[in-house]
Amino acid sequence: MKILVTGGAGFIGSAVVRHAVRAGHEVVNLDALTYAANLANVAQVSNAPGYALEKADIRDRARLDDIFARHRPDAVLHLAAESHVDRSIDGPAAFIETNISGTYTLLEAARAYWVAEGSPETFRFHHVSTDEVFGSLGAEGQFTETTPYDPRSPYSASKAASDHLVRAWGETYGLPVILTNCSNNYGPFHFPEKLIPVVILNALHGRPIPVYGAGENVRDWLYVEDHADALLTVLENGKVGRSYNIGGENEARNIDLVRTICRLLDERRPDGAPHDRLITFVTDRPGHDLRYAIDPTRIREELGWRPSVTLEEGLAKTVDWYLANEDWWRPLLDVAQERRGTGA
Repeated sequence: MKILVTGGAGFIGSAVVRHAVRAGHEVVNLDALTYAANLANVAQVSNAPGYALEKADIRDRARLDDIFARHRPDAVLHLAAESHVDRSIDGPAAFIETNISGTYTLLEAARAYWVAEGSPETFRFHHVSTDEVFGSLGAEGQFTETTPYDPRSPYSASKAASDHLVRAWGETYGLPVILTNCSNNYGPFHFPEKLIPVVILNALHGRPIPVYGAGENVRDWLYVEDHADALLTVLENGKVGRSYNIGGENEARNIDLVRTICRLLDERRPDGAPHDRLITFVTDRPGHDLRYAIDPTRIREELGWRPSVTLEEGLAKTVDWYLANEDWWRPLLDVAQERRGTGA
C-alpha cells in the first residue's frame, strides 16, 4: 500500500512513518516542517525504498493536487495538526487555520483525486483525532465512540470541527473515511514542550518541574509506538465510516506520572536524587479538563488490537531514550517556549 502521511515529521506522524516503512508500505511524508517537526525523527527510514518527503502545507490546494497526482496514494493518514493546548489558548488562530481549514483543503484534494481515479472502493481517508473532543469526565466512566462532543479548549474545538468535516465528506460525497480518537501519547521523539519531556528535561537540569493545580488531572497514556501500530491496523482493517477509540489502558494522575518519572531518574541519575524535590505546583490552565479515559472495546473486539506497553514500561523506555539522545533534544530546547506550567 502507498500511504500519504500528513504531519509525518512530527511526534506521532513520524512513529507512523517508521512503522509503515518497516511493515513494507510505500510512504509519502507530507509535512510543512514547522516548529514541532523534525526530519531527524524519520532519519532511520529516509533512505528506504518507497519513501518520499514532500514539504507542503495542507492549506495549499495546488501543492496537494500536485502531490496526489504524482504519487497516486492508496490511502491518506491525516495527522498534521496544531496540537498543544497551551499554544491554542495563547494563539487560537493557527489552530483554526491548520486544523479546520487545512483539513477541509486536504479533504477536497483527496476527493478530487479519488473521483479522478474512478472512486475506488479500496481508497481510504483516515483522520486521526483526540479524545479531548469529548470534553471532561468525572471520577467514573469512559469515552466511547458515541460520547457526545463537548470540547473545552480552542485546540479540542478545532479538532472536533475537523472530525465533523471528515464525517460530512463521507456522508455527502461518499469519500471512504475512517476516524480514530486517541488518548494522550508519549514516547521517544516527543517535542520538549509537552508534559513528559518537560518533566524529564527539567529534572535533568535541576530546574523546577511545574505541575498545574494539584496535579489531580487524570489521563489515559498511550505509548506512541502502540498508537502507530493501532493506526495502521485501523487503516488496513477498519470499516468505512466507522470511528475507533484508541486508548492505552493506562490511567494516571498527573502528579503520580511526574513522581514515577522522578523515581526512574533517581535510579538512573542518582547524583540528582531525589528529583521529586523539584516539583512545583503552579496556577492551573484555564478550562483544564479533569479526566480523560478511553473505552477501547470496539477496536479490541472488531480488529483484535490492544496496547502492548504498560505505563511503567513505556515511561522507562522514554526516560532511557531521552538520556541516550541528548543530541536530538538539546537543539530543541530553545525552540520550545517556556510555559507557566505543564499538564496534559
